[in-house]
Amino acid sequence: MDSTAKKDIRKFTLEQLEEFFIEKGEKKFRAKQVYEWLWNKSLKNFDDMSNISKETREMLKANFIINHIHVDLMQHSADGTIKNAVKLFDSKIVESVLIPTSKRITACVSSQVGCSLDCNFCATARLKRMRNLNPDEIYDQVVAIKEEAETYFNRPLTNIVFMGMGEPLLNYANVIEAIDKITSPEGLGMAARRITLSTVGIPKMIKKMADDEVKFNLAISLHSAINETRSRLMPINDVNPLEDLAEALKYWYQKTKRKVTYEYVIWDGINDNEEHARALAKFCKIIPSKVNIIQYNPIDEGEFRQASREAVEMYVRILENNGIIAKVRKSRGQDIDAACGQLANKNEVAQLES
Repeated sequence: MDSTAKKDIRKFTLEQLEEFFIEKGEKKFRAKQVYEWLWNKSLKNFDDMSNISKETREMLKANFIINHIHVDLMQHSADGTIKNAVKLFDSKIVESVLIPTSKRITACVSSQVGCSLDCNFCATARLKRMRNLNPDEIYDQVVAIKEEAETYFNRPLTNIVFMGMGEPLLNYANVIEAIDKITSPEGLGMAARRITLSTVGIPKMIKKMADDEVKFNLAISLHSAINETRSRLMPINDVNPLEDLAEALKYWYQKTKRKVTYEYVIWDGINDNEEHARALAKFCKIIPSKVNIIQYNPIDEGEFRQASREAVEMYVRILENNGIIAKVRKSRGQDIDAACGQLANKNEVAQLES
């Protein structure tokens, strides 16, 4: 059979694989064995399925392919951070990052090739959105970082954040399916509470997550609680203003009773004054929440520059005076292509120049 006509086996459910094996005159339980190899053991090659007969493996190879990712380039930071340029089956590139701390090892994964949201401070925005990632491609990023954690740190992967390239809620079905596989006993068996989905804040999709009773955590890439400023930073705010986001977050908390985390970068001359800090404190009181103030990784010599230490301390003081937990997150991997999208941008340039 022509390889282009072969089907990606990981698009099949267990039930569909069982039907396939029965149609081929094989035992139904073989499907579960194969499914376990694909998801629980993250196998990349049919030949390595040691409890499957050679004849059955050949039959699988004749009908299916495993479209596995490949870590095309790995960068190691002095602080232990590892950044991967991940090549997909169609040669497109996304990024994933391993972030080690003393207490945890976190995988930061991508959900789309490029992004369509045009956030002005983001390197990924310079890459047009080419396509959504499939569930297995999201899953494979986690597996690759899990293996890197064990290889380079002799420690397990503890947390996953959807903070890489793309907007997860614009690839909702595939992201949810990937998380189902990651948390399933038949997959990686990770606890949903160790997973955080970060979004720019799409109100109708936040409500959908609440209705779907998801068990993972929600983070909002906020960066300003003043509409005019947020729209300047994130054009999506023009059609999904803070008032709509606030309504969706109230619905989220009503349904889930889980607090939200706001991700917030403070830029020099943009949102580094008391007006913005007090607006954030007010927005944080809509539902129980906490704030991660994130150090900015510059993507060029443009208008976005990290705010002064005094501005950051002012934010923390105002938030804490309002009873809001605020943590300042130091940037990781500054000596490598740290800002999400930088490595993929470089790869795209290299491909154009080659």
